[in-house]
Parts: sequence; structure tokens; C-alpha cells
Amino acid sequence: MKIAIIGTGYVGLVTGVCLAEIGHDVTCIDIDEQKVKKLGSGISPIYEPGLQELLKKNISDKKLRFTLSHEIGLDDADAVYLAVDTPQSEDGSADLTYILQAAKDIARHLKSNIVVITKSTVPVGTNRTIKKTIIEHLQVNVEVEIVSNPEFLREGHAIFDTFHGDRIVIGADTKETANFVERIYNPFNLPVVHTDIESAELIKYASNAFLATKISFINEIANLCGKVGANITDVSKGMGMDQRIGHAFLNAGIGYGGSCFPKDTNALLHIGQENGYELEILNSVIHVNEKQPLKLVEKVLRRFSNLQDKKLAVLGLSFKPNTDDMRKAPSIKIINELISHGAQIVAYDPIAMEKAKSVLPYEVQYKDSFYEAIKGADACLFLTEWDEFKKIDLAKMKLLMKTAIVFDGRYCLSMEELQKRGFEYYTVDSVSNLDFLLKREAIYLW
Repeated sequence: MKIAIIGTGYVGLVTGVCLAEIGHDVTCIDIDEQKVKKLGSGISPIYEPGLQELLKKNISDKKLRFTLSHEIGLDDADAVYLAVDTPQSEDGSADLTYILQAAKDIARHLKSNIVVITKSTVPVGTNRTIKKTIIEHLQVNVEVEIVSNPEFLREGHAIFDTFHGDRIVIGADTKETANFVERIYNPFNLPVVHTDIESAELIKYASNAFLATKISFINEIANLCGKVGANITDVSKGMGMDQRIGHAFLNAGIGYGGSCFPKDTNALLHIGQENGYELEILNSVIHVNEKQPLKLVEKVLRRFSNLQDKKLAVLGLSFKPNTDDMRKAPSIKIINELISHGAQIVAYDPIAMEKAKSVLPYEVQYKDSFYEAIKGADACLFLTEWDEFKKIDLAKMKLLMKTAIVFDGRYCLSMEELQKRGFEYYTVDSVSNLDFLLKREAIYLW
């Protein structure tokens, strides 16, 4: 089919590249001239494993192109995808400015019947508004069908998830329209769920909110482990073996970040409030996550008391591995807090340093390698679980550091290995164990 995609951000670009890969003729439309020029020459503005290669391949095969012109992109298109940003407003709701503008742009350039497929994450009822907006601004007499088709892509695994996803959700008013969209995806050979439009919109928010809930819950349990002397790794493992719970998203640490979970949890909370319902569990999930990054800072302050002129190596800046995305990354809050206490921050991330420079304080120094960053450090903090960090030479690491102290915010290192080599090793749940052991010893002596 001939497909247009409006928006070449994370979702739009991945969608366009993968649809071209399965044989469709895809034109991506964006208003950013520099980005379009860059993409047209085969250069991806975002880091995502496998994306660059597929981008170049499909441009070369003439199945994928990029343009600033809605007229060119929409000409004779069978379907148009909406994949523009829906950022968070000050009140927590989703800002629909870009998506409604895209709807008007579609209307002004349509010359034939079209199916509009919304990939952007939008509040319940938005697709109805999109259709109404398009119809109100049409220049010619054509038919418009609207479909809610939420994405479930994990940053760092988006290409894999597109081809090997758990399901494709299609929310449409008619079976005919739903079947049309399903045919687009037939080559992926994935399970398809047909729903009404409102249910499809809510599935996306509910899914992300549930995963965020698992993260905040296990972080609460980790914080409790530090009070009672339990080990969160063992607790998580024991819980996850229950098939009703599962291991996924039970990794304790410094909280979730990125472009989806923070935005979508707040948006869902706002949807509930607008409809007279308070999502109390979700309120707590957000509250726990906002506090969680600073739990690691508390451990650092507890160990050193005074951070003035202490050199701390921060390892990993992106909100998760295999991406350069710094949006809502816990490292931002942690680094700002450490600097406010007088610490000198030296940072390293395999991919995200350039983007980090625009959101982190100017005082942060950046190094080109892990070993350069830890040289002479009083302690190091692991804030992203990059595979590179799991393969480090611990003997060399100890020699380079001023003092062998590690704060692991992502549980990506082996406590046994580090302690065997003489490191002090702290995690979110571990420092408070000292209080527990002292308390237990006092009771024993009494």
C-alpha cells in the first residue's frame, strides 16, 4: 500500500522504516527542514539498534522517502499515520496542539478517501476529535475513517518489537476499516486485537500505567528491604517465579524515566480526574517514582556526610540502556542534587552524552570512556545498566579509583564479586542494613 506518516520522531520513524521493510511504499512528512534533509541522506537523528541500517536500505530500495510537503506525502495515499508528539501539559494532561494541527494539515491536502491511523498516544476521545477536526477543514468531498492503533515499542528494542510484538491493537468503528488496517500489518504475522476506538486508546495508557506500577511497587519493597535487612534481589526473584506476577519490571532501582511512563501515568491520572474518578493507586505510583532517585543520593550522603570537593563518577545517563533518550532520566535529578551538595561530577555514557549536555548542569565534566571517568574518583554511581558496565575489569577499576566505593542504582554489578575484591558496595536497599544490624546486635547484647 501507499502510506504517509506525519511525524518523524521515535514512533513515526520506526513505524515508517518497518512498514517500508515489509513492502509498503512509505513517505514520511515532517516540518523540520534539517531533520528531513538528514533523514533523506540516510542519517537517523535518534539512536536505536538496527534503525540506521534499515533506514539506509529502504531509502536505497526506493520504498522510503522524506518530505516537508503534505501535498506530496498525502498524494494518492491509502492511509496516513499520525505520529506526532503529545507532550505533557503543566496540569499533567496530554497537549494535543501538534496532533490537531496535523489533522488540519491532512484536511487541507486531501484529494481522495483516506484512513487516518493514530499512533500517537492520546487521551480517550481524542480520535473522535481528530476526525471531527479533519471533516471541518476538508477542502473536497472525501470520506475519512479514523483508527486508534497504539504503539507498544520499547526504546532500545523498537525494531525487534515491531517484528516480534505481543499484539497489534486496532480500534475502529467498522469491521471493514479494521480489516483494512490489519492487512497493512499482515506480513508481521502477529496477533491482532480488534476493539472500539475508545478501548484502544485506553489500552495504551492502562498498559504503561500497570508496568509503572510494578516498578514503583518493587522499589517500595526495596526501600523496605533496607529497613528490615532483606535482600531485594532475592525477594524479586522469589516473587517473579510466581507465574501470576512474572519477572518483568520487577527490577528495583532509581525509578522509571523516558518519554512514556512519566507522561502517560500523569495523563491517565488526568483522564480519571476529568471524568470524576481519582486513580488512587496511580497517584501513589507517581509519588513513589518522584522520590526514588533521591534514595540513592541519601545513601551517598550517609556514607560521606560531606560531599564538598568529592569527585563522583556517574556512569550511565540515559533513562535506560540502548537509547540516547534523556527525557525524565533519573540521572538528571540525581546529578543536580549531588552538585547542590558540592560534589564534582564526572560523567560517562556510551551513547547519550551529547544529548545529556543540553539538560545537565554546566559543571558536569564528560569523559570518552568508562576508565577515564572513574580515574581518581572518590566513588562511582551506576545509573544505567549498559551491558558495557557488566563487563568491566574490576581489578583495573579498583586501581584507578581513589577509593573503591560503588553505588549501584540499577543492580547491574555483582555484590559478591565487588566485595570479594575489597569494594564498598551500596544499592538502594543496602545502606540501611547497617542500622538493622546494629539494632539486632543491640537487642542481642541486651
